[in-house]
Amino acid sequence: MEITDTTKTEKATFGAGCFWCTEAQFQQLDGVLKVESGYAGGTVPNPSYEAVCTGTTGHAEVTQITYDPSKITYEALLEAFWLSHDPTQLNRQGNDVGTQYRSVIFYHNEDQHKKAEFYKKKVQESGAYDKPIVTEISPLPTFYKAEDYHQNYYNQNGSQPYCTFVIKPKLDKFKKAFKDHLKKD
Repeated sequence: MEITDTTKTEKATFGAGCFWCTEAQFQQLDGVLKVESGYAGGTVPNPSYEAVCTGTTGHAEVTQITYDPSKITYEALLEAFWLSHDPTQLNRQGNDVGTQYRSVIFYHNEDQHKKAEFYKKKVQESGAYDKPIVTEISPLPTFYKAEDYHQNYYNQNGSQPYCTFVIKPKLDKFKKAFKDHLKKD
């Protein structure tokens, strides 16, 4: 869907491990207009991927999602966020280890803050996870868009081993869980 001047849009920003994985997942959802990979939550202005990978900048790899709230709600995006990763893993997702891979919701306004806190509690109380949820919920600091080669990564590099063995299985699972929310081809 093309974003027009008359399309009302909102943004959501999530960190759920490697941004290549979450970007590919959120791109599938109807009502999601754009997904940008980037960095947020650190102390160094305009960080590079190499700097963020050291774990010393404080940034998390995040995806910033521009969406049409008349087609998909923030609550649906939160549901997708919780199912897109393991929110009980502190500073890691699978083999990706470091603070840059932490589970985090960066809210854009007080309504998102309240909903994020509510759903975090609801997911914890559901018993879906044996361990406590460690997802950080913080106001969005500056979002820094990642380098161009990180954007639309899975769609442009699907035959790469990381895409084949890590992203594709996660994406297949995600599509199955969200089959009623996927974009129609």
